[in-house]
Amino acid sequence: MAKYTLTVNGEARSVEADPTMPLLWVLRDLLELTGTKYSCGIGQCGTCTVHLNGAPIRSCSFPVSAAASQPITTIEGLSANGDHPVQAAWQEVDVPQCGYCQAGQIMSATALLASTPNPTDEEIDASMSGNICRCGTYQRIKAAIHLAADKGGAK
Repeated sequence: MAKYTLTVNGEARSVEADPTMPLLWVLRDLLELTGTKYSCGIGQCGTCTVHLNGAPIRSCSFPVSAAASQPITTIEGLSANGDHPVQAAWQEVDVPQCGYCQAGQIMSATALLASTPNPTDEEIDASMSGNICRCGTYQRIKAAIHLAADKGGAK
């Protein structure tokens, strides 16, 4: 076990964890930030996406030891009341069906808009291709990303 001070959603948080423990489990189990979801466990589906130093990563396969010195943003950190432009667009377009993958989808979309404020369909497809939605809401996801871009994007 090792001690880490993580900056999560702008707040310094201390944890004691095995250095190889996936960041996902530190966030969910030790810090009780349960918005980030577990699905595949091998970094292939995107459900567990968070931002590390502003870039999207798959927290299920990223060790806490590699995250310790960089700021981490989870879905809870986008806004205090769910009014981030991407979250608002998601609601306006009515993207989710089951909703399970949506935190990861929103985190990936937010990272895309931070780097590409007005993405093309091709840029959206390329950026979001690692996020799987078993309900198949891809067209609504794309529409919501375009709407969020029109409303100020990554904020």
